[in-house]
Amino acid sequence: MSATLGIVVPAFRPDVDRLMAYVRSLDDGLDPETIRIELDDPEPAVRDALQDASDLPAHVNAVDRRRGKGTAITAGFEALETDVLAFFDADGATDADAAAAVIDPVLDGTADLAVGSRRHPEAVVQSHQTVLRRALGDGFAWLARRVLGPSLYDYQCGAKAMTAETWRRVRDDVYEPGFAWDIELVALAGAYGARIREVPISWEDQPGSTVDPVRDTVRMFRGLAVAHHRSAVVSGSRLHRLLPIDPGPSLLDRLHGAAGRDGRRDPT
Repeated sequence: MSATLGIVVPAFRPDVDRLMAYVRSLDDGLDPETIRIELDDPEPAVRDALQDASDLPAHVNAVDRRRGKGTAITAGFEALETDVLAFFDADGATDADAAAAVIDPVLDGTADLAVGSRRHPEAVVQSHQTVLRRALGDGFAWLARRVLGPSLYDYQCGAKAMTAETWRRVRDDVYEPGFAWDIELVALAGAYGARIREVPISWEDQPGSTVDPVRDTVRMFRGLAVAHHRSAVVSGSRLHRLLPIDPGPSLLDRLHGAAGRDGRRDPT
């Protein structure tokens, strides 16, 4: 029996036409069992356009606040019941062919977590980010390779896939709600002994990014420190277990708490 695939597309202030075209291309190219758009703090016109598009092959979960990329993906993954879970950023920088390349190692059982990579020597970058964003990203990736267990060229590309079993192993230890979620995911998967495959992809930078190159990079460096600590705790480091660091509630605890306050059990 073939493995089933579920896809989450986290979206904040998306270009509606681009997002709908991208979702349709993912559906045509990958034939997933389900696609979920996790839409944060949308304008009413954006929400209505997506929810009213009868030919859009996706469930749209619109939330009236900005949860952060990590929280949105976590909520989407928790709602999926497929064998393989994947997410792709809403800007469509990773086209359907590149998305398939990321998913394939997980579908064929040769990887537990597949990480799309724009910085891999074999990647094809069709248009580049600004000089500042590239410099900050390259510097961050260089440092992350020296701090985290998994050694990759690119930790933050918005294209990743994993087995549902891998997600079940790491989900209770995920704390980062924003862009640093990717870093923590990779670090935790490595700490749990997951087989991680970095996949060079064809990637095209898209205009209209909501990433602030300075503010969000500062948050990334903080997230890197947190990911290092959390993965060390999982790996059994006695030193890190003794450090007086209270990470607060996990993303799952926060999601379930929010659901409970609304009288629902489903975190989405």
